[in-house]
Amino acid sequence: MAPISLQDLISSLPVTDTWGPPVTNETTLDGVPYQPYSKGDKLGRMADWTEGKDRDRGGRQQYGGRNYRVDQQAYGANQTNNPFAIQLAEEEATFSVVDNTRTSARTRGFGRGGGTIFRGRGQRGGQTQRGGRGTFQRVGGGRGGQQGYDNRGGRGGRGGRRFGWRDDKPQRNRDASVNVKPDWQMLEEIDFNRLSKLNLETGDGEEIDSYGFLYQYDRAYDKNPGAKTSERRLNVLERAAYNVTTSSDPIIQELADKDEATIFATDNILSVLMCATKSVYSWDLIFTRRRNQVFIDKREGSNIDMVTVNENATDAPLEISEGNKDTVNSPHALMLEATHINNVFPLQVVIEGESSKREMANPHPFYNPEEETDPPASKAYRYRRFDLSLEKDEEPLHLIVRTELDAIARNNINGEDQFMTIKALNEFDNKAQGSGGALDWRSKLQSGRGAVLATEMKNNSCKLARWTTQSMLAKADAMKLGFVSRANPRSNNDHVILGVLSNKPRDFANQMALNPANGWGIVRTIVDMCLKMPEGKYVLVKDPNKPTLRLYQVPEHTFEEEVEETQTVQEDEDEE
Repeated sequence: MAPISLQDLISSLPVTDTWGPPVTNETTLDGVPYQPYSKGDKLGRMADWTEGKDRDRGGRQQYGGRNYRVDQQAYGANQTNNPFAIQLAEEEATFSVVDNTRTSARTRGFGRGGGTIFRGRGQRGGQTQRGGRGTFQRVGGGRGGQQGYDNRGGRGGRGGRRFGWRDDKPQRNRDASVNVKPDWQMLEEIDFNRLSKLNLETGDGEEIDSYGFLYQYDRAYDKNPGAKTSERRLNVLERAAYNVTTSSDPIIQELADKDEATIFATDNILSVLMCATKSVYSWDLIFTRRRNQVFIDKREGSNIDMVTVNENATDAPLEISEGNKDTVNSPHALMLEATHINNVFPLQVVIEGESSKREMANPHPFYNPEEETDPPASKAYRYRRFDLSLEKDEEPLHLIVRTELDAIARNNINGEDQFMTIKALNEFDNKAQGSGGALDWRSKLQSGRGAVLATEMKNNSCKLARWTTQSMLAKADAMKLGFVSRANPRSNNDHVILGVLSNKPRDFANQMALNPANGWGIVRTIVDMCLKMPEGKYVLVKDPNKPTLRLYQVPEHTFEEEVEETQTVQEDEDEE
């Protein structure tokens, strides 16, 4: 048989018009719809062994020298409708990459020690009692049991966040400072972004009257802060101090009867509202509208009387329920300790005596020598008025605030008295959790006081802003900041004064980027909301976990039952 050539073989094949699969009018192939595509379309990967691991680390890979998101890759068409994209099989969901890299768990050291007992007595005279003496607070380590503060708002702080896809720290769920009841009607909800944009320029204010007396400040505490030779033990002195809310102040009640202003408050309460955007912990204030006047009060047992510690720190102190095994450094224990220090520290740094005493225009408004066995603490009360009016207002809007001063200092140049407020920062343990990267005060306060103060401004910006605002409201010439540390980091019972730094309130506010005009804008905004509402009682609550304020309308007798129960218990304790 003769061989067949390739040309003959090709000639013997049937002749067709086209090359390739036969043409058909069917639009489906085994149930798969046909979709046109272009050469620029990309197909999905057959296998990606790094996808699951990289998603946990932020979902990014390096392709061609640039960041590439595997979960956001753009194919030629919509990926969800692209039949050419590879769909993960069900069994691949259980696939995981085995990582043999050794990891070492970091541990933190905690100190040990007992708890602090803050001594004091509760309130005498409720808010509804005219001329009531309000809260009487025993300063120091005198008789009495533990102060009944409401610490529900002091849980935790803001946890630090890492840059990445996930946060390895659980979200802290703090409790509100007050329980919102079902019969409370929410009227307004304002976030901090809106509050930070408010602005109201207000003058320095005018003084209406002054009460009480002041002792002279001991300048010996200003020498060589941080030096070993300057350390002094913090002593506890028995003095009578008062913390009366707005509606219980007899002087404010008289001024309200004379229609001297529309808004009434104390500097402690007003500073909370003016510095609201810097707060992290929850707090609440009571707004009572009577006729055309607004009284801003604190609730009995309110946590605004407590001095917080490292509230604004990135890694704030943890609660016991959050895994903190160091009870002495829990938020509530630190607040009790800081409040105790700020009560006794101003009493020790003054020179008591008739020769160094400065009497104000009127006697002490709350001290009654017939009832008290201890002498009154050095304290002066200035009642000052501020104009919050706008050009569009038909009638002026004034605010009267009761401010406090702690001591005076003689000016050696002109012989005039300088009024001052006295506060204290406290160091607990710079190596413990929640210290916020604080420096060792004993070794750094003398040589690097600027760095120490800058760290405190970062970790305690809300507390320092409130103190500065109170000093400016009182028109103080100076603000003394004491640095008090534990004698033993593991015990919060004994403390040492390392030194005192002096600052002018206005200059200190500029260093902290504190804008008083923003605080006045917040006050005017909240008061305008209350003035538009009918007469009654309203509660402003800072959300415990969000930078948000909420205004509620509450029944008229809200909190009054709690006050009566507290007074009954206190009277029983006094009788015993």
